[in-house]
Amino acid sequence: MNSFGQSFRINIFGESHGASVGIGIDGCPAGLSISPEDFVVDIERRKGGMQKGTTPRKEDDIPIFKSGVFNGKTTGAPITILFENNNTRSGDYEKQRAVPRPGHADFVAGQKFGGYEDYRGGGHFSGRLTVCLVAAGVIAKKLLALQSIVVNATITEIGGETDTEKGLQKAIDAKDSVGGIVECRANGLPIGLGEPFFDSAESLLAHAVMAIPAVRGVEFGTGFAAAKMFGVEHNDAIEDKTGKTRTNHAGGIVGGISNGNELVFRIAIKPTSSTPKEQQTLNLESGEVESFSVKGRHDLCIALRVPVVLEAVTAFVLADLMIREQRIPRILQ
Repeated sequence: MNSFGQSFRINIFGESHGASVGIGIDGCPAGLSISPEDFVVDIERRKGGMQKGTTPRKEDDIPIFKSGVFNGKTTGAPITILFENNNTRSGDYEKQRAVPRPGHADFVAGQKFGGYEDYRGGGHFSGRLTVCLVAAGVIAKKLLALQSIVVNATITEIGGETDTEKGLQKAIDAKDSVGGIVECRANGLPIGLGEPFFDSAESLLAHAVMAIPAVRGVEFGTGFAAAKMFGVEHNDAIEDKTGKTRTNHAGGIVGGISNGNELVFRIAIKPTSSTPKEQQTLNLESGEVESFSVKGRHDLCIALRVPVVLEAVTAFVLADLMIREQRIPRILQ
């Protein structure tokens, strides 16, 4: 339910306006050097308020290690990391008990959990919990670095514009929100990660990636454009015994298994549901549809903060596959 992975398994917990959010990591090899300073760069990249178009809510997000790290090294036991919530304005969300926000989980959460869910700031459905994914990614990236594997994600479009500033300005001018496209690449992967069918490398990556709030689509390599190509054009010619291919329409995965080429895939991010524009929604108390304007502090474009989250999710999926294949040992020397 709130867990993912087999040999490198994560468990995410907490709510947006609760005391804290956190991550549990089981299966991390013993002997990996870990300190709070390791998390600074990626956590800063994820923070709101760091760039135009993101939420003004700011949290310190200093990782608090509760287990699994001793004398600056992982112990091999489950790792627990907490991030405190200190900058909350829960009063902004009182009205949504009766008036669920369009595009959010408010209505379905109330139906599924009988009204017992913590609705403040989106509760357990909130993008606030992506700080936990980023933390897991920091550790996974350190493991991958031992095998010279590098993961990097970048924004390629905002609001349909490759000029991201222009795309963001469209949202500002319209006083509305916009989405975007984020591309992820991983280099240094060995041949053989993944299994046929349900544990294929694409299946696992797509599963984890679709759990990032606001993701609406994923494509590998040429993706949907492949539907317009001839087979001889789309097939990647193999050039040598290392598996190097002349083109990379497959995006580094064939038959569900990594082929040694660069992993390339993209995700589509929807416009932020919390738009300042007036909308229509159902008032659950009156039973009438009424005008509604979302209050609170929100991102104009969620995609701006997604690259580091996408890197993190990709990294912990790849770390899981590497440990399964015993490419990363259980005890590091």
